[in-house]
Amino acid sequence: MTPNDMVLTPRGLRFRGRVFPCSIGRGGITDDKREGDGATPRGIHRIVGCLYRPDRLAQPCDWAVPILPGDLWSDDPRDEDYNLMVRAPYPHSHERLRRADPLYDLVFILDWNWPQAERGAGSAIFIHQWRKPGHPTAGCIALRPDDLRWIAPRIGYDTRVIVA
Repeated sequence: MTPNDMVLTPRGLRFRGRVFPCSIGRGGITDDKREGDGATPRGIHRIVGCLYRPDRLAQPCDWAVPILPGDLWSDDPRDEDYNLMVRAPYPHSHERLRRADPLYDLVFILDWNWPQAERGAGSAIFIHQWRKPGHPTAGCIALRPDDLRWIAPRIGYDTRVIVA
């Protein structure tokens, strides 16, 4: 491990000498991730992207990409764009990235099952804002919004997310 690694521990997500309270998937941590299981995949993951809502916050880091109206994430294992960002209109199953609630105001995209997705092995493992403390996610890691904003400019190209 390096100082730039984020490590999921029983106490929270450890990064840069701090431990941030977090939530994980309702299905716990798994070695056998499947689409819709609600579990957070065990492993060492890279952060491959950062998305943010420009109508709600300033660009959190220089490599963040704005979430625009019509931005979606494909979660349909039958589609060729499975586990990729797509645009509306999109006829297949998807998740809307520009949400009415603040969950996706700032999102870090992990490399789980990406860029060459294995169909059905799970899509869209993000680090995003939590609904409330202790409330589980659909498989992502969720943090307080102020913690996400603190973390964003401190992520390096070598930052990994370790889920043990």
